Amino acid sequence: MKVDVARGRLRGAAFRPSPFRDRRPAGVPISLVVVHGISLPPGRFGGTAVEGLFRGRFLARQPPDLADLAGVRVSAHLFIRRDGRLVQFVAFHQRAWHAGVSSFQGRPGCNDYSIGIELEGTDSVPYTEIQYERLISVSRLLMRAYPAVSADRIVGHCDIAPSRKTDPGAVFEWGRFRHALAV
Repeated sequence: MKVDVARGRLRGAAFRPSPFRDRRPAGVPISLVVVHGISLPPGRFGGTAVEGLFRGRFLARQPPDLADLAGVRVSAHLFIRRDGRLVQFVAFHQRAWHAGVSSFQGRPGCNDYSIGIELEGTDSVPYTEIQYERLISVSRLLMRAYPAVSADRIVGHCDIAPSRKTDPGAVFEWGRFRHALAV
């Protein structure tokens, strides 16, 4: 794997472009990575619903517990499936719509300066070994490619939107993750 900074792409990830992206503000460097957790339907893994949601192909005729997502415009830069497969939806130099109303260290609008990585999972089901391995590898690559990103600037969605979000959840092993980045 390698980050192609000029194209904003992670070599080794399947690229499935999302329409839910736009330009980052001029002169704003990438300086934050936000880790998320998602599964659709909640608690079910391996389907096509997450990719459909991020690509604007989420159909209204989904199961009833997903009907409220029809028409939602959201994306992430990367998605790490439970088996470790990587899918990229938005080039890193573009703004993905993953953080919503958010702030980090008093600075609002995290989408402007962050990269969003979604892990296929829930707040209560442990993430897989291969997901941690991929997240650690990708995080190291991003820190090299974007020097304003450091290990302490990789946070959970719960950290930037604490009144709205809980992901990646209490089961995410932050100590393990941070220790691996420090080695």
